[in-house]
Amino acid sequence: MKIPVPEKGSGIFFIQTGMTGKTFFNWSGGKDSALALYHVLQDPTIRPELLVTSVNQTYNRVSMHGVREALLIHQANALGMPLQQLRMHDQPTMEEYNRSMDALMLDLHSQGYTHSVFGDIFLEDLRKYREAKLAERGFTAVFPLWKRDTRDLILEFLDLGFKTITTCVKAELLGEEFAGRIIDRDFLKDLPAGVDPCGENGEFHTFVFDGPIFKYPVSFKTGEKLFREYTAPKEKDDNCFTTENPPPKNMGFWFCDLIPV
Repeated sequence: MKIPVPEKGSGIFFIQTGMTGKTFFNWSGGKDSALALYHVLQDPTIRPELLVTSVNQTYNRVSMHGVREALLIHQANALGMPLQQLRMHDQPTMEEYNRSMDALMLDLHSQGYTHSVFGDIFLEDLRKYREAKLAERGFTAVFPLWKRDTRDLILEFLDLGFKTITTCVKAELLGEEFAGRIIDRDFLKDLPAGVDPCGENGEFHTFVFDGPIFKYPVSFKTGEKLFREYTAPKEKDDNCFTTENPPPKNMGFWFCDLIPV
């Protein structure tokens, strides 16, 4: 895999963690994951050997992003990396999620994995949750994009030549027309005030189909758009939301289906 070498002063940094164990990458298929993977691939001290993705086994789609399993597999092949799916039922409880994750962590740790990379940027509660759960199983969490300015990140993403499309948008903030849009500078100009340019508060999710870490573009065509509403968790602790980003009473999302070509 040929990776462009960043120029001095480009804003790209190295993690320099001194890692000795194997590393897996928490891959959503979206832009933050792609940019985080780009960064860790610049660092000779860390080489992720596996992509791990949560998949809704009821619909065979990437959890929350709504991307078909077939496209996820094509994406991993284009990246030249092995993929392991964490398959769960639709809208699992936190207990079910933690149980599935514990089983996966035990299996990966037995294979020599010790580090886990995430594309999170600034959700403090989520980071603390990830770090605590991983530490219980002997893992260290790595956050290569942490605390970077999200507008700088999305512009860097575009300047590097990555290409991505929105697959899911939060209906209370973005209309149906934002689902299935290619993210470019016009997209950023059209975002309403208060919407994070990286969608870090869950405003939108994406599918990356080309870029400097891809061997070739992933081919697809856009399909139908549909609206889906999620019921807020009944129990306080039975959710993945943070105090910085609490859940509303119900959550509506517009999805744009992507069909493999």
